Amino acid sequence: MQDKDNIKIGYDAKRIVRNGTGLGSYGRTLINSLASHAAKGLRYVLYAPDKGRDDLRLQVKEDETVGYAYPRKASNALSKALWRTWGIVDDLKKDGITLFHGLSGELPLGLRRAGIKSIVTIHDLIFMRHPEYYNWLDTKIYALKFRLTCREADRIIAISECTKRDIMAYSNFPEDRIDVVYQSCGIRFREKEGESKLQEVHARYDLPARYILNVGSIEERKNVLLAVKALHYVPDDISLVIVGRHTKYTDKVREYADAHELGGRVRILHGIPDSDLPSLYQMSELFVYPSRYEGFGIPIIEAIQCGLPVVACTGSCLEEAGGPDCIYVSPDDDKAMADAIKSLLVGSEGRQERIERSREYVRRFENTDVAKQMIEEYMKLI
Repeated sequence: MQDKDNIKIGYDAKRIVRNGTGLGSYGRTLINSLASHAAKGLRYVLYAPDKGRDDLRLQVKEDETVGYAYPRKASNALSKALWRTWGIVDDLKKDGITLFHGLSGELPLGLRRAGIKSIVTIHDLIFMRHPEYYNWLDTKIYALKFRLTCREADRIIAISECTKRDIMAYSNFPEDRIDVVYQSCGIRFREKEGESKLQEVHARYDLPARYILNVGSIEERKNVLLAVKALHYVPDDISLVIVGRHTKYTDKVREYADAHELGGRVRILHGIPDSDLPSLYQMSELFVYPSRYEGFGIPIIEAIQCGLPVVACTGSCLEEAGGPDCIYVSPDDDKAMADAIKSLLVGSEGRQERIERSREYVRRFENTDVAKQMIEEYMKLI
């Protein structure tokens, strides 16, 4: 058996140094948790195709247990991509890596042949469950990568039971080698912002007096148009504030709102700094997340931590993320969405009880000892 006092674990760190949210946040949070866990004899080497963004890379502090590694020869985009898929294996062997963890659903080819154990985190298989939301060629490439990853992987981490079900539905990977490890959520959204900060953010974005909030990518799958349509049936003094990156779907949402005399009640904000998000949550009356399909649903947890009731949609993992005291409606039923919103506005009967029960439910995701769980997963292979 491998000497447990001298184990190097490698990671695919492309997203860590390049992605501000989502997969990048997952990787940075996990590595920092592992580094603070002080597991004896474990070292963590982060393999990235380049240094990426300084502000992201430096969120992971390098020390005697954590360090970055870059390709020895790759100098352009193509060679970096090839290194990440194939060439990295030679570097892993030279560096004495015992186990490699793919943090974003992919593994390099040749790990098994090189005798390097591997584990991969799969966040979702939406490209297989709902290919209509993706470019046709992209779905084929993603599906091929998934099949190759299943062939290389010794174990798989699913971030939700929903994702685990999808892995089993779209592959022959053995169920006893798939474990669910929820990603840890911090508790910063539980902290109340000061009144001066709230007033500053309210004025800067010229926010409505009363609004419901949606945060996330503004794309077809996220289905925020359902919440816009629901405005027809809720009190006229309630607006919808949508926070996310501009896409073609954003234009579709705006065009619908303007065409149906809802333009004045729909605010779309782009480029919001992370530091302003807690204030946007805390000044809203409730959170809507009408996504048709998700791998998990972190914004729901953030909203609940901020003391908001939540309306989301059925059909994926959102009930798993939000718990039984959120309200879930069909992703095609704008009237049901409106009824749920009205039942949760400030002053509604039972609202506060729902909020408190939901906050208790999401504690299972807060600062959980993901590092301990992940090290247990590693030791199953070492």
